[in-house]
Amino acid sequence: MTKKVYEALNWASSFLTEHKRDANAGEILLQHVLKMSRSELLANLHAHLTAQQEEQWIEKVKKHAQGVPIQHMIGTEEFYGRVFQVNPHVLIPRPETEELIWYALKRIKQYFPENEPLTMADIGTGSGIIAITMKLEQPDLTVYAVDVSETALETAKTNGKMLQADVNWLHGDLLNPLIEAGIQLDLLLSNPPYIPLSDKTELSTVVVDHEPHLALFGGEDGLDLYRRFCEQLPYVLKEKAIVGFEVGAGQGVAVQQLLQQTFPKASVQVENDINGKDRMVFLQM
Repeated sequence: MTKKVYEALNWASSFLTEHKRDANAGEILLQHVLKMSRSELLANLHAHLTAQQEEQWIEKVKKHAQGVPIQHMIGTEEFYGRVFQVNPHVLIPRPETEELIWYALKRIKQYFPENEPLTMADIGTGSGIIAITMKLEQPDLTVYAVDVSETALETAKTNGKMLQADVNWLHGDLLNPLIEAGIQLDLLLSNPPYIPLSDKTELSTVVVDHEPHLALFGGEDGLDLYRRFCEQLPYVLKEKAIVGFEVGAGQGVAVQQLLQQTFPKASVQVENDINGKDRMVFLQM
């Protein structure tokens, strides 16, 4: 006899807790296998799984216990109220990046006159979440998105098509494609790799073994990419511009100082996320 939905969820919860994984993962994976929303799942707690559903689902729960991210098994992650495709070639979207976008939109309103045509770039776009979300939230923006990984760009383009966002996708390293094309920016946003190499041993296997290291690690102290940005930013920013970076907790002041040294007259502020951690740095010229 196959398990009922509630029995299956109870089993997954204890199994995943034993393996030091999130106990709720079983529910998300079961919604995926049964093609049900959470409310539908809860309305069917006494329904039996078919043998095939049970087998398929148990396999996914066991894979997650071994460290495979849920998002790679279901193929998607939600971000800013929209669903994006994800895979092992791109970083899985994180809630902190939603806050980067929220602050950027707020600053655009305060800093630029309404209806002014603005040009923005998302550097290290990955699955395209920042570029696509900004374009859909602020349709009058001209948006460029750059990534050094061609496989990441393919994922971003798929997401752009799926969500009908008109973004200019560019392959290349950091700001090089923009500099070469002579593109000048009013706004630049980036969530670059910022994890120090020394932190590798402390990270969960879910992250280290399954997410692209190119998108995770930023050199010995995690600040390599921000240093490179500071060398290149003067070539792409207009006289009046905003730059917003996501940073690792504890890196806010260091990144603020790098930007301030590059642009002594600009205002550079560290913003805390919803948990009170310094996770964003904004520069206004």
